[in-house]
Amino acid sequence: MSEIWAGLQAAFWLIVTLDTDLVEITLRSLQVSLTALVIASAIALPFGTWLAIRRFRHRRTVIAILNALMGLPPVVVGLIVYLLLSRSGPFGVFGLLFTPTAMIIAQVIIITPLIASITHQAMRELWAEYHDLLISLNTTKRQRMATLIWDGRRTLLTASLAGFGRAIGEVGAIMIVGGNIDHATRVLTTAIALETGKGDFALALGLGFVLIALALFVNFTIHALSRTEREGRW
Repeated sequence: MSEIWAGLQAAFWLIVTLDTDLVEITLRSLQVSLTALVIASAIALPFGTWLAIRRFRHRRTVIAILNALMGLPPVVVGLIVYLLLSRSGPFGVFGLLFTPTAMIIAQVIIITPLIASITHQAMRELWAEYHDLLISLNTTKRQRMATLIWDGRRTLLTASLAGFGRAIGEVGAIMIVGGNIDHATRVLTTAIALETGKGDFALALGLGFVLIALALFVNFTIHALSRTEREGRW
């Protein structure tokens, strides 16, 4: 018990003094996850909205596949991206393996279905409310999508924050494609795993506290936005 208490004290001191390694790893984690979030949102938000208002033959199949991809194992994503970016893979010439770019690609693949699925659910309900009005105004599909995205922006922000929460806590895929290289691809989750294995519980706990703080911030933000959305509707 004394070792745990000593580790907690050391971790707290690292956070208070803004330890160089702690700050570097945290900033890199935010850089990778936020970049992946922006790219994934740019893909998923319009696609989810389009899927909510568009009717086509295999729409149900597409929705089922999208929902299934939400549970895609991260290690499988990491393996596929690794094979694609390795020297013998089709994109090996770009030399992206074991770089932050490879980690971003893996995270984009992981969180895009999640954001798109949440967006589809939210936009489907909103489309049911706006359908008659937008049809009567003879709007184009692009105008309909723009209207739904703007009016449902709080819900879409919640979807993006949910994607960020999953991205920042991801370890399997980015460990495979990033390699956990010091001062290059080491992020919060991979660093925690490494420092725990080395027995450096102080730094591991410090990184863990930062990760928990980020997760709590995301959850509180989602809760606040959801509450604001409900109050706005009333």
